[in-house]
Amino acid sequence: SFFFQAIERKKLFTLDYHDAFLPFLNSINAHPDRKAYATRTIFFLTQMGTLKPIAIELSLPSTNPFKPSKQVITPPVDATTCWQWQLAKAHVCSNDSGAHELIQHWLRTHACMEPFIIAARRHLSAMHPILKLLHPHMRYTMDINARARELLISAGGIIESLFSTKECSMEITSFAYKNWRFDMESLPADLIRRGVAELDPTEPHGIKLLIEDYPYANDGLLIWSAIERLVKDYVNYYYPDSNSIRSDPELNTWYYESINVGHADLRHESWWPNLSTPKDLVSILTTLIWVSSAKHAALNFGQYHYGGYVPVRPSYMRRLIPNEDDPEYQNFISDPEGYFVSSLPCLREMAFLMSILEILSTHSEDEEYLGDRKELSTWRGSPEIIEAFYRFSMEMKAIEKEIEKRNSDTKLRNRCGAGVSPYQLLVPSSEPGVSCRGVPNSISI
Repeated sequence: SFFFQAIERKKLFTLDYHDAFLPFLNSINAHPDRKAYATRTIFFLTQMGTLKPIAIELSLPSTNPFKPSKQVITPPVDATTCWQWQLAKAHVCSNDSGAHELIQHWLRTHACMEPFIIAARRHLSAMHPILKLLHPHMRYTMDINARARELLISAGGIIESLFSTKECSMEITSFAYKNWRFDMESLPADLIRRGVAELDPTEPHGIKLLIEDYPYANDGLLIWSAIERLVKDYVNYYYPDSNSIRSDPELNTWYYESINVGHADLRHESWWPNLSTPKDLVSILTTLIWVSSAKHAALNFGQYHYGGYVPVRPSYMRRLIPNEDDPEYQNFISDPEGYFVSSLPCLREMAFLMSILEILSTHSEDEEYLGDRKELSTWRGSPEIIEAFYRFSMEMKAIEKEIEKRNSDTKLRNRCGAGVSPYQLLVPSSEPGVSCRGVPNSISI
């Protein structure tokens, strides 16, 4: 059949929020103005390299354990199914919007980097080479996280007010944290885990993308590899062998506390990387710098561009999709557009969300971008290190030109074409303001 052939040829991909949302739906749907499903979407990879949604599964908690409460909606065949498809896609976007903000953005960048920053401040002296390397990548993160806890993710705060998750928001984040793994936060490992890449030593970055025109992965691998080369040069200079790692008490205490105190809930997990060789240290530091810079930039600075027009990507929905035996079904049939609009957030909250996303997507005047190093004079006695930083800075400029070239390639349908936004989120530099580009050194907003 078509599906078995598509699976064998690795042409089907899923966007799966079922397990992340299902345990919380009773609480969410108890609110009169919040209605949500736990969604799964299946996409088909077309010959043009674009993803086409072909089925959406909408699940609700079942009152009968032997009869799951779910429905599958497929692309439309008439006017009624057209509006059902639109509503289903809006519910998927609502799931995606909440998961993006709470799990991908807050949890996997802001929150999970905090323990490494706190432990570094506690245990690495000001002149320690690893603190000097990481210092620009920790800039403003603790401050912005404190403000996020005060305004964004607090009880009754902005996230609870504007997203479907309401008072379950932090519980959803905690639930997702159980599946967080530091060893899977490197870009290659993350792409492989998500099923969009596979190991291939013949490829330039050691992995083969199953979606060839995947802008985040393609541009990200350029930056990941450049960071890795810089870190390798740096670590090999200060830590030429395993003995130099083992004999550094500050380094070992920093890493131990990051895991055992900062990530105490997960401290017994076997997947934590060892820190016993220079190669181990390169991997750990490359991951920390990647998450703090490029990964956060890709998640944060496109929020206004991609989510600012709320009807396209609603942060919550107010109505479920009615079945034929529901009292609301006739209202839906007689005025499907009105039903769709009434399912979206109210205008006041749309405007509020737009303003929040604009603020979050703004680069400050004093932003420092990947490739910028303000304090190179601290390595005055180490010309090899200064040379490595200059090489890295030149690589960022070359990557910028390569991304511009890719964005003008008409064969790349996911980043070039009528109505298609060029993918610029991983272009290293940016002007201040909302630019939908620029990779700051740190999680600074």
